Amino acid sequence: MTLLLKNTLIMALLIALVGCGTKVTRKSVDETIDLSGAWNDTDSRQVSAEMIDDMLEQRWLRVYKKKHKKAPTVIVGRIRNRSHEHINVKTFISDIERAVINSGEVEFVASSDERGEIRGERMDQDLHASAKTRKAMGQEVGADFMLQGQINTIVDAHKKTQVRYYQVDLTLISLRDNRKVWVGQKKIKKLVEGANIRP
Repeated sequence: MTLLLKNTLIMALLIALVGCGTKVTRKSVDETIDLSGAWNDTDSRQVSAEMIDDMLEQRWLRVYKKKHKKAPTVIVGRIRNRSHEHINVKTFISDIERAVINSGEVEFVASSDERGEIRGERMDQDLHASAKTRKAMGQEVGADFMLQGQINTIVDAHKKTQVRYYQVDLTLISLRDNRKVWVGQKKIKKLVEGANIRP
């Protein structure tokens, strides 16, 4: 093999390796990037913000504050993913919690998973912390309302085109008497076109 041919092959190999490299471009977290048509971070943020805004504008909140002279306390319960695709419901719940807390309109208490860890810390403090700094059991604030919901999808497909329809339903329920005080719904429809679309 001649030196020229050998150098040409090495150069071609290097170009091929460089061409296969990964390129990363940082983007704003608020920028909408929809690659597959599936549920994504933008959907989660927009749906949670719009639904919580609607929840806090409705009559139940004014009635509660007028009757009790205080803000209601809310907890987020289970939000089920009944869609055809994997949706990280925990990030959606986090977006809901952020929207509720940042509104300043209601008080918010920890979820059952979070409470378990906190109660464990209080038990540890009972044994190990000084009387001056330990936090006593039995001082938790009980929630007045629980927010529950589900995410559903319908997919209509033909050849290389899909219409993906997402429906998110949330319900706010009084823990005192199981009354539904607010029911919210948000719909998203996406037209997805291309050879590599996922079912």
